[in-house]
Amino acid sequence: MQGNFIYHNPTKVYFGEDSLSYLDSELRKYGPTVQLIYGGGSIKRNGIYDAVMDALRRSGKRVVEDPGVMPNPTLDKLLEGISIARESKADLLLAVGGGSVIDYAKAVAVSANCSEDPWEKYFVRFEEPDCEVLPVGCILTMAGTGSEMNGGSVITNEASKMKITHVFGPDVMPKFAILNPRFTFSVPRYQMVAGIYDIFNHICEQYFSGDDDNVSDYIAEGLMRSVIHSSYAALEDPEDYEARSNLMWAATWALNTLISRGKATDWMVHMIGKAVGAHTDATHGMTLSAVSIPYYRTICPFG
Repeated sequence: MQGNFIYHNPTKVYFGEDSLSYLDSELRKYGPTVQLIYGGGSIKRNGIYDAVMDALRRSGKRVVEDPGVMPNPTLDKLLEGISIARESKADLLLAVGGGSVIDYAKAVAVSANCSEDPWEKYFVRFEEPDCEVLPVGCILTMAGTGSEMNGGSVITNEASKMKITHVFGPDVMPKFAILNPRFTFSVPRYQMVAGIYDIFNHICEQYFSGDDDNVSDYIAEGLMRSVIHSSYAALEDPEDYEARSNLMWAATWALNTLISRGKATDWMVHMIGKAVGAHTDATHGMTLSAVSIPYYRTICPFG
């Protein structure tokens, strides 16, 4: 291992079929108002919404809903979420969904108490928050981004055709993450495949960098093997709990900063893929699948 590094991850993870039962105890740690953030409404069709609302009612929370987060969250939607948080005086942002929903929640968290333009401050100048950051909790429904255990937030500015990531520090990481693999069963096949490729490319972006004998590389190789094996099983049977649980946990560890320790990392595939996504609104994982093979064939000395 070369170089010096710090590893700190404050997110508390509840994993497994009973993980949602811990939501009640987490909710007791925060104030009375919860901003419930979710996407297009699939959580209402699959029953997750009702289960979450039951927990919020039992905890006596006032719920302010913030639905409609799109797969590539836009600046306009972010401004809407900031307004909701400010007007409701939200005490907790509870994101229920995939990576885009959680990314968006983090952007709201750093912006609600900020007097500056959030796009300019965080996504152009890449400054860190100097205001109070609202706490974020999440209930994951799609495996892929790893946003449930990192500080990353991706926002798209439709006017300028820019899709930019800001990786915030530990204060912005979710305080808790509830990971029930069964919540991913209803994800459409196309989205599941996109998520699988996102997981695999997160590992590659960190693996293909540096040339020292690095513990992180051996962990990355194990994660790659698990993703490949489990993806075949999940494609054969989308309700294979073991396969879906392995994919969910691999996604979390692929991007919770562990395997980047001691590595230079690359992220060029992601930068190219995001540029494509900003202009086309294409699914993130699919842009990576299109870019990665030709990119690695160009840069890697395969002999």
